[in-house]
Amino acid sequence: MKSPIHSPILPHTPAAMMDVWQLGVMAFELWSTSLSTIALRNNLWQTQAPNSDRVIKENQRMVSEKLEASLETGFEMQKAMLGMAFGQNTPWWVTGRRTLSPYHRRSSANSRRLSRS
Repeated sequence: MKSPIHSPILPHTPAAMMDVWQLGVMAFELWSTSLSTIALRNNLWQTQAPNSDRVIKENQRMVSEKLEASLETGFEMQKAMLGMAFGQNTPWWVTGRRTLSPYHRRSSANSRRLSRS
């Protein structure tokens, strides 16, 4: 019988340490761009009429992007769980980056787009 191979809790290679660093940077950028996006959307809602086309389109875009990002994150989590079920070990820093990247990508794009207008 095969002995189970456990992935390390702490990274031991320079590449893995770099992945942990990138995960931390991604989490910080996600936090800061999320706050920025919230502030910019708040400003949009306060300066535009609630029934204006721009506000309605922005609200629809916001909801659809959040749903898409949550689906992508769910798929990544499912892939990680299926991998564990079949004996593949993916370190937490790799899974963390994969699950945060849909939100990070959309939050950064939203912050850039809303700051231009």
